[in-house]
Amino acid sequence: MDVTERGELIVVGFAVRTTNADEMDPSRAKLPVLWQRAGAPGAFAHVPGRVDENLYAVLTDYESDHHGAYTQIVGTGVRTVPRLPEGMVAVRVPAGPSMRLEVRGPMPQALVDTWQQVWKHTESGGTPSRAFTTDLEVHHPDGVDLYLAI
Repeated sequence: MDVTERGELIVVGFAVRTTNADEMDPSRAKLPVLWQRAGAPGAFAHVPGRVDENLYAVLTDYESDHHGAYTQIVGTGVRTVPRLPEGMVAVRVPAGPSMRLEVRGPMPQALVDTWQQVWKHTESGGTPSRAFTTDLEVHHPDGVDLYLAI
């Protein structure tokens, strides 16, 4: 895990509130539907001012730690907040120190495995410790870069 300074980013996309426990139960999981919606061809084509073609997942509004509720927004990075398309939200990912992990391999399993390693790191009291403020996944053609706020 590398420690790096992450720059500020604004993401426009679709949001859900969930917990990791809910996501383990297919009857309560919300993330698969969120990702299906966000991953649809052209889902963000009408959003002006996009910074690139990457897909961003912002994890924020943590109730406590990885056991509590959080909000996930999946969308596109933008230069400024546009007039929001119907059903979308905007979130500012503040600049700050982050642990950076490169996730490579077959998705989504490689990402699931990495998050499980992060949870073990957190539960074992690993350093640096997570801040549980705003975390970011950057999905690009080579895989995912995961930035955990510290």
